[in-house]
Amino acid sequence: MTASLIALMLVIGLFSGIASGIFGIGGGVIIVPALIYLAKFSQHAAIGTSLAILLPPVGLLAVLEYYRHGNVDLKAALIVAVAFMAGGWIGANMANHISGHHLKLLFGIFVVGIGGYLVFDAVKSIT
Repeated sequence: MTASLIALMLVIGLFSGIASGIFGIGGGVIIVPALIYLAKFSQHAAIGTSLAILLPPVGLLAVLEYYRHGNVDLKAALIVAVAFMAGGWIGANMANHISGHHLKLLFGIFVVGIGGYLVFDAVKSIT
């Protein structure tokens, strides 16, 4: 791995970590597109690498900080985490049977849909 690629990976990690700490996002919304468009990974490699990135830390320090302020429901987190593990396995099996182009299209539709909903809801709340 070249020094410039290592630097790019550090920037992607730092930026996605900050976004994760602020918004609770990172893997699918920031890391996957960054790996595809900046590091030239395939769709499948970006998703697999993003999952590998998130496996060890999963925001441990951010969770500890939120917990310290009384903002973590451990019971809910455990229940969702168990279901998330099962869903992650099911989703990975499904994704590995979809072409990279179709997977990218589905991901784009998902992100646009979520973004549209958030913008609509925010505008509705402001007015």
